[in-house]
Amino acid sequence: MKFFADTADTAAIQDLEDSGLLDGVTTNPSIIAKSGANFLERIAEIAKICKGPVSAEVAATDFDTMMKEADKLAAIADNIVVKLPLTEDGLKVCKKLSDKNVMTNVTLCFSAGQALLAAKAGATYISPFVGRLDDISHDGLQLIEDIVTIYDNYGFETEVLVASVRHPMHIIDAAKIGADVMTCPPSVIKQLYKHPLTDKGLAAFVDDWAKTGQSIL
Repeated sequence: MKFFADTADTAAIQDLEDSGLLDGVTTNPSIIAKSGANFLERIAEIAKICKGPVSAEVAATDFDTMMKEADKLAAIADNIVVKLPLTEDGLKVCKKLSDKNVMTNVTLCFSAGQALLAAKAGATYISPFVGRLDDISHDGLQLIEDIVTIYDNYGFETEVLVASVRHPMHIIDAAKIGADVMTCPPSVIKQLYKHPLTDKGLAAFVDDWAKTGQSIL
């Protein structure tokens, strides 16, 4: 499973890039607005730090303006993925970009039918939102399983990018289902490090080593 960071925090992105855990980055206008940064400048900064795909979302909702914005975003760097809403116009733009070999990420997916449409439009990634479905008492992970099954049935190349990930078990369960990618805040990725037995075991090792009075250096 590929790990994408859902953030516009360049320091956090650099930290994950240095760790070798980062496969890509997803952003949206809301995330960048909260950072206080200039949208286009911050996207360019992230694309320089992250070697993998960087999703940059259009702000418009009509076909003509989305196409213009998509062309401008794609020109920022070779690793830019144009992020589009799962609407009729959004999928028309997706098809046009796909025909030009521009990577796309179709977002705000909440049903298997929507995911099927995105794959047929040639999306590079489809982003189903598990956490937001869970919030309204729907099974977000069941949606992931349905999409993976449908894509496997027909050999679609669109990758399933699990979004709206709220906690480590979303990551583990999505990986068990066979999702290609997940995106979440860096803090959630770092929760995967943690286990009380790891902390307990390390504390014992450190204590035992201190009692020897020795030094490796």
